[in-house]
Amino acid sequence: MISYLLIFGVFMLLSWLVGARLKSKFREYSRIPVNYGLSGADVATKMLQDNGIYDVRVLSVPGELSDHYNPQTKTVNLSHDVYHGRSVSSAAVAAHECGHAVQHAEAYAWLRMRSQLVPVVSFASKWVQWVLLAGILLITTFPQLLLAGIVLFALTTLFSFITLPVEIDASRRATRWLDGSGITTVATLPKAKEALRLAAYTYVVAALASLATLMYYIMIFLGARD
Repeated sequence: MISYLLIFGVFMLLSWLVGARLKSKFREYSRIPVNYGLSGADVATKMLQDNGIYDVRVLSVPGELSDHYNPQTKTVNLSHDVYHGRSVSSAAVAAHECGHAVQHAEAYAWLRMRSQLVPVVSFASKWVQWVLLAGILLITTFPQLLLAGIVLFALTTLFSFITLPVEIDASRRATRWLDGSGITTVATLPKAKEALRLAAYTYVVAALASLATLMYYIMIFLGARD
């Protein structure tokens, strides 16, 4: 238990550090304009068109860091600050989300796999904590319940790791397009890359933390069988 709490604490600290660094850099880069004075919405529209995509809408949605691409509705959803912002931060985020739209249009394998898992993972996420809790409480009389919880949690962990190549590839597409489009310069492109790299780190930390937690539950289950 102590070793798990130590590992959990390390990942919590890493998550906080990466998140704090990400927010700090995004605030810093939100004050640096991009070429042509384009807003995040303009950047998203241009990237979609440059990739021959005309059936995806660019929308403004409420919230902070609420930016995402929805393959079901074919919408690039940008938070208010990103949608209206005319900065390196806004351009990087908008281009990244459009990277997912390009993946969708090209039937990128990892995105397809993640999309296929969404219904299953949604179900697992809804029930996993309750099943794990009941499994731990009843571990001496009904260990199969904990095993069921571990299977559900393993699905969410798998989803976290499948998400990594999807996010990394979207950032790669974004930075390559930002460079080729002339929206960023020699001075601003590295800043856009750093912002996207820090965003990717949050997914890496989350995936590793999920794996560590999964191993903890497996150890509890195996220990109860000894």
